[in-house]
Amino acid sequence: MATETEAATGARSSSRLPVVLATALGGAVAVGLVVRAGGAAEDEAPGIESAGALTRYGLPVARTFVDASAVATVGALLLVVVLLPGGRRLGGTRLRYLTWAVASAAVWVVASVAALLFTLSDLFAQPLADIAAPDVVADFVVTDVQGRAYAVTAVAAGVVATLCVGIGTARWARVALLLALAGLLPPAFTGHSSASGNHDAAVLSLALHLVGVAVWVGGLVFVLVAAARREEQAADAVRRFSPLAGWALLAVAASGLVNAVVRLPSLSEVFAGRYGLLLLGKAAALAALGCIGWWHRRRTLPALTRGTRSAFVRLAAGELLLMAAAMGLAVGLSRTPAPGAGEAQLSPSEELLGFPMPPPLGDFPWTPLFTQWHFDPLFAFGTAAAALLYLAGVRKLRGRGDKWPVGRTIAWLLGLAVTVLATMSGLAVYGKVLFSVHMGQHMILAMTVPILLVLGAPATLALRTLPAVPRGDPDGPRELLVKLLHSRYARILSNPVVASVLFIGSAFAVYYTSLFENMMRSHLGHMFMLVHFLAAGLLFFWVIIGVDPGPRRPPFLGRLFALILTMPFHSWFSISLMSSTALIGEGWWSLLERPWVEDPMADQYDAGAIAWATGDIPVLITTIILAIQWVRSDQREARRVDRQIDRGDDNDPLAAYNAYLAGLHARDRRPDAPRKQA
Repeated sequence: MATETEAATGARSSSRLPVVLATALGGAVAVGLVVRAGGAAEDEAPGIESAGALTRYGLPVARTFVDASAVATVGALLLVVVLLPGGRRLGGTRLRYLTWAVASAAVWVVASVAALLFTLSDLFAQPLADIAAPDVVADFVVTDVQGRAYAVTAVAAGVVATLCVGIGTARWARVALLLALAGLLPPAFTGHSSASGNHDAAVLSLALHLVGVAVWVGGLVFVLVAAARREEQAADAVRRFSPLAGWALLAVAASGLVNAVVRLPSLSEVFAGRYGLLLLGKAAALAALGCIGWWHRRRTLPALTRGTRSAFVRLAAGELLLMAAAMGLAVGLSRTPAPGAGEAQLSPSEELLGFPMPPPLGDFPWTPLFTQWHFDPLFAFGTAAAALLYLAGVRKLRGRGDKWPVGRTIAWLLGLAVTVLATMSGLAVYGKVLFSVHMGQHMILAMTVPILLVLGAPATLALRTLPAVPRGDPDGPRELLVKLLHSRYARILSNPVVASVLFIGSAFAVYYTSLFENMMRSHLGHMFMLVHFLAAGLLFFWVIIGVDPGPRRPPFLGRLFALILTMPFHSWFSISLMSSTALIGEGWWSLLERPWVEDPMADQYDAGAIAWATGDIPVLITTIILAIQWVRSDQREARRVDRQIDRGDDNDPLAAYNAYLAGLHARDRRPDAPRKQA
């Protein structure tokens, strides 16, 4: 009887699911329109032309459909790739949900094009019918950042829709998921966040916010669909989604807080004006969603595991409606200027840097390097997550009775701390203003941080703590890590010659071409440059002194030889900076208002001197570490041979060689042994 009741409840839930999804989408559109209508009077002024009612109400509707279809695409692919168990070949259930991804991606394309056209009409304050000519649209896409953003999003969605039609393996589904996540990001680099002061933190936090929302909401939608349709693997999907939803909630909350702090001039503005009220509404919705997630883990997930799905479906449907309201508030928020957004006049240097021009550095001890701090969401959240995950792995090992060297933990945490110092202290602030400080930042990220991080052996810790997936299921994090460490790409990159060329050659390629100036003009370009220097250093020092496993580790003598050969090129690079007569990145430095820099060429000479001086100490430390590792390796090999000899192992090469010598000696002592002729 209970089974029949549960089946009836599940059937009713499945039949009501389209109504719930349609209500959620309609609610998001309605909230966005209400918020937009509330601010319409503020946006329009007498005597100024208007784009018309179609654009006024069509733009928030189009943006809502862009957000909803993007979230649905990510959620469907997430269900196929991560949440549903299955082999490397996509079977019936996963292929069915892949079809949902195709449909939502197609809607994403249409909605992005519509949003592009409505944005064009809104910016030029002309009706859509009067301005939507092909040449005008093409010029808008080429010359305007918002036009390019929506065009890139539409192209990414179109590629995802096309790719998903012919996908048959989990590997290509992962590619489609990554492409869908990348398609979310272009709009983050336009609008209020990119135009405000401290725009680098605002843009990066908004990008993280969008990814977190897409994973959280999209995953919830499709685990709800799977549970309501009574899929056999729904309980497994929900169990896998639960920790992912927790991390997504944390990312959404942290990034939303950073974005609000950046855009609001003071805390009092939260309680005054429409923008602050919308923020409070989103915060309240987020808190309620967090409580619902806690209730899921406490009550409905255990019930779902036992086969009772009705409670989970009902609560998840209510959660989805609340998420839809929050998305509607987000659409309205994107159309609402922050307090004082039109009043603050940024200097040209502040627009370029994302923060006010710092004071002169002064003489030793360069106090501003320790007092001027600038928050960077990428490195702040990245280092915090790396520390938490590492400590969680160490705790798991010790919880089951295994040991983990304390020195590795100290090295890892110290490396992360130095990363924070190099990317958010005065080194990061003055690194955009002075070439000498930038070079010090470069040397720390490329030659100091990597030594500490590779000694932390994060891959070894991950391999010892991550669970192995059952045979036939899609590759989990552990399997993907093993494949990466032993892949063809890792085999090529871990070659000492390749690692050395990337480590030294990238410095010449960046500073002696136009790359440096172009990347300094964009926060994303500058961030990519810093990440590249860190990655090149990690690769080089992993090859030289790395503890983690790899496809083919060179012998210690070969590592020492690679280190000795690489360092003269580093010295050559440093000397070339000091002796150069051309100012590197002159176009960037000339845009900055820094009257306290009297001689840019002297600052460039100091940059070369810093590169030369700071290169010797890491090399000396690396050489000592390599020598210690070499001695310890020989000692371990000697102990291994001794154990084999003590066991009488016939396969031991040293024992076999000794037996061979003993045989020769016994043969020579026999009377009938052949004698060599004199």
